[in-house]
Amino acid sequence: MSAEEILLDAEERMEKAISVLGDNLSGIRTGRATPGLVDSIKVEVYGSMQPLKQLASIGTPEPQQIVIRPYDAGTIKEIEKAIVAGDLGLNPQNDGRMIRLNVPALSTEVRKKMVSRIKELSEDSKISIRNIRRDANKAADNAEKAKEMSEDDRDKIKEEIQELTKKYEAQATEMAKAREAEVTDS
Repeated sequence: MSAEEILLDAEERMEKAISVLGDNLSGIRTGRATPGLVDSIKVEVYGSMQPLKQLASIGTPEPQQIVIRPYDAGTIKEIEKAIVAGDLGLNPQNDGRMIRLNVPALSTEVRKKMVSRIKELSEDSKISIRNIRRDANKAADNAEKAKEMSEDDRDKIKEEIQELTKKYEAQATEMAKAREAEVTDS
């Protein structure tokens, strides 16, 4: 692998780790209703597990309410079961055509749990980033052993990989801090 390929691969993988963190953080509840709260729910219909957003339109007509309108009215019971099983702490209200979810205000205890979950997700993404750094450093070492690059080039690549690592870890920290602020201030 060339130096550019090693760096490009590491950067792409770190970008994906940050993207996954962003998706996970969007599923964490703040005091406001957002469609992101139910994005991770999978519903068992038609003999397989389907993402909720493929089975229904999801809207937030009010700051404290999510409305789910199934495209096929026959799937409403399965959607309701999946929401209850999703352990979001939301009670679905089914009127036969749509499901309403009232998002209660967060208690101090729930906010603390959410903040600790945010920190956990942030740390997981940082671990992923560090693992990517380790893999990239190993690839640089192997390229140097295979005489594809000099020792100086390898050391330079390792420095650049470390800079990428710092950059993406800082990004993960910032995303987590922003989400924590949303949870504690809402």
